[in-house]
Amino acid sequence: MVPSAVEKRFNPGNMYFCPSKDFFSVKKILVIQQKMIGDVLLSSILCEWIKKHVPESEVHYCIHANTLPVVQNNPFIDQVVLFNPKKQKNKKAFWKFLKQIRREHYDTVIDAYGKTESNLIAWSSRAPKRISYKKWYSRFFYTETVTRKPIVYTNAGNALEDRLRLVVPEDAIAENILKPKIYLTESERQEAKKRLVSDGIDGNKPLIMIGILGSAQNKSLPHKTMAQLIDATIAQTHGQLIFNFIPSQKEEVLQIYKLIDHSKKSHVFLGTYGKGLREFLGLLSHCSMLIGNEGGAVNMAKALNIPTFTVFSPWIHKKAWNLFEDGKHHVAVHLSDFEPERYQNASMKVFKKQSDTLYQKLTFNRIQPYLKKFISGILKS
Repeated sequence: MVPSAVEKRFNPGNMYFCPSKDFFSVKKILVIQQKMIGDVLLSSILCEWIKKHVPESEVHYCIHANTLPVVQNNPFIDQVVLFNPKKQKNKKAFWKFLKQIRREHYDTVIDAYGKTESNLIAWSSRAPKRISYKKWYSRFFYTETVTRKPIVYTNAGNALEDRLRLVVPEDAIAENILKPKIYLTESERQEAKKRLVSDGIDGNKPLIMIGILGSAQNKSLPHKTMAQLIDATIAQTHGQLIFNFIPSQKEEVLQIYKLIDHSKKSHVFLGTYGKGLREFLGLLSHCSMLIGNEGGAVNMAKALNIPTFTVFSPWIHKKAWNLFEDGKHHVAVHLSDFEPERYQNASMKVFKKQSDTLYQKLTFNRIQPYLKKFISGILKS
């Protein structure tokens, strides 16, 4: 009989890292993923994988409080453990949180974050099995470690496959790919639909979400280039556009809006945006596609099966975060697609400092043919 991926992964005699057979009898598992929305959504596949392969286990997921909306209603998470960075910045509050973790008596902790904050959470759990990525100091906090690798087996992307390395052997990565999912309720979708109708959006015309800004300036297209992308999108689709942004970004969004061709501004519904993350997700679920800067919104669109066209920052690894690119439903462009020689044996840390200059080389004329082909394919499907 050919051993399953689970047996291969957790068999002590296997040549790959393994936590041991005890994993099959565990009762309580904690998965840790701190920080950003995209990371939390991506690492939720670990909860799904564990529940599918060890169904009798109780799976808890430790995340930052502001990222909760992307894992609400996830059927593979038994309990969410919320970490509040502002509150737990206080040493006394953080110590209280660590004591709470210890009282849960976890059998296994899987740390997909692997930095100081999660190091301390994992170590404080006193779990017999504590698993994370290999670093020079890992042995002080974890009982087993795995190594991130640049190898990519599928179009799921390096970031997703590295997470799977925490639970499956190297030769089983491809057969264990899971796609992150967001679980909206029907009432949430209906409320979003009512909002769109009340804002005057026609359900018979394409509705397009624009990821108008990245999470930082060095992850955002220059204003002029973004305005050109918006103009081109309207010209090709004759659709209705809504923007993804938070209130603190409104002034910058208005700066881009001013650069849009005057004849096309009637296609933009500036007042239609999600005031909260679940509301945003409800609106996004009714969109024909999402176009814009790489970031959490792109990952959320993919988790809702919304087609995406993504423009990557020149200093972000495309192969790591370009999840499920297939050249049709999910397409992405990066400066390395046009100037591959620039990225040979180069450090992304250096590129990060040069992001403004490099963005100027990622021109609209370079992006436009890919955008046009993507939109044409989606409109025909």
